Amino acid sequence: MPTTHATTHAKAGMIARLNHPDYDRWANQIKRTGGCRQPIHLRGKVDHYDPATGQLLHRYTTRAEPDGILRVPCKTRRASRCPACAETYRADTYHIIRTGLIGGKGVPETVTTHPTLFVTLTAPSFGAVHTRREHNGKVQPCHARRNATTCPHGRVMSCTARHGRDDVRLGEPLCPDCYDYTGSVLYNALAPLLWKRFADSVRRHLAKLGGLFLKELRCHLTLSFAKVAEYQRRGVVHFHAVIRLDGPGGPDAPPPAWATPDTLTRAIRHAANAVSAAAPAYDDQPERVLRWGDQLDIRPITLSGDLTEQAVAGYIAKYATKAAECVGTLDRRIQSLESLDAYDLRDHAQRLIVTCIRLGALPDLAELRLTDWAHMLGFRGHFSTRSRHYSTTLGDIRADREQHARDNEITTGRLPFFDDDTVLVISEWEYAGKGYSAGDQILAAALAGTPLPTAQDTVGSRQ
Repeated sequence: MPTTHATTHAKAGMIARLNHPDYDRWANQIKRTGGCRQPIHLRGKVDHYDPATGQLLHRYTTRAEPDGILRVPCKTRRASRCPACAETYRADTYHIIRTGLIGGKGVPETVTTHPTLFVTLTAPSFGAVHTRREHNGKVQPCHARRNATTCPHGRVMSCTARHGRDDVRLGEPLCPDCYDYTGSVLYNALAPLLWKRFADSVRRHLAKLGGLFLKELRCHLTLSFAKVAEYQRRGVVHFHAVIRLDGPGGPDAPPPAWATPDTLTRAIRHAANAVSAAAPAYDDQPERVLRWGDQLDIRPITLSGDLTEQAVAGYIAKYATKAAECVGTLDRRIQSLESLDAYDLRDHAQRLIVTCIRLGALPDLAELRLTDWAHMLGFRGHFSTRSRHYSTTLGDIRADREQHARDNEITTGRLPFFDDDTVLVISEWEYAGKGYSAGDQILAAALAGTPLPTAQDTVGSRQ
């Protein structure tokens, strides 16, 4: 049996690793990856030279490492691929959002006095879907209609079920044949453009409310923000954003007195209603204009109460590690339409993917790259973004972490101390693979205290 052979092979590999003389060094490598599920394998060396004499002061090479490679974390943000690395990404995002609300890491504490709002921009409706509604803590019927109509496909457009939180029908259309899959896919593709135009419109309206020309605004005010995209179960994205008003140049200066939370709210409402993005015409279909949905949530962020800076930072950071998996799609690119039959996909997700591939083959829609982003249901924007002046960056946080690790190596004597300003460092690295063998995977999971990935994890993730 193939399964028995695979199990025997994994056990043999595990025993061989445990009995190998360099097992302790291998285990130390695994621990230093932080429990990464698919570590990157690197082969190479790092040389430290005295630039005055050319003398080699120190050399690190992977030849002395187990299997001749160095294993480093994959650093993916996707929790479906690597929970350990995604947790690091989530924690870093949390600190980026929170420092922009209370200060720290180069952001002054006076930022807490700047007008700051938590904004949610939603997608429009593309057809009735199964949903979970609550009122006063009681779950309501999904789509209860006393005189429900029957759609052209013979389905009654009503649902009296009180769906649980994990009901697989959530997000599924009441009638898939009536659902506007084309509109859903095109909206996802244009969502990044909608956000850009929204931010530009907020700036223009702020200038108008302040009695300024747009080109004068930067001398009085800076619009800072951080946002994250979240997939709804129906397969469309909406954005959660922290939007803050600063003085000229960023958070070091306060905004002008006229730039109040009410002023920012008015500018956001105007922009959300004003902006649109047009999908190109194709075949016999005319140009299609898409806008934000009718639901717009704007709430102030406080240091105490229901919407604290911790709650907002935690909420945004959580969604920074997720993608379209909640819709039932894949977490990696799809190579061909035929490969869909090999995956356990929800019918709704499969229809969205097929629509992406169908539209992506049309020359008029080529610039949207729908085929490349079919696994994301058409969305090709960055999930977590921030404006330049909002707070610190992922790069700065990672540089601090690397410096801390280097200082620890020097303190413990595992790395000699060199003044980076007086030593020439030459690095040579090459990619040598990733992941684990079957036996190593079992040992790595035991060392990290994490469960083994399932077959479903290796194909795609569903919630």
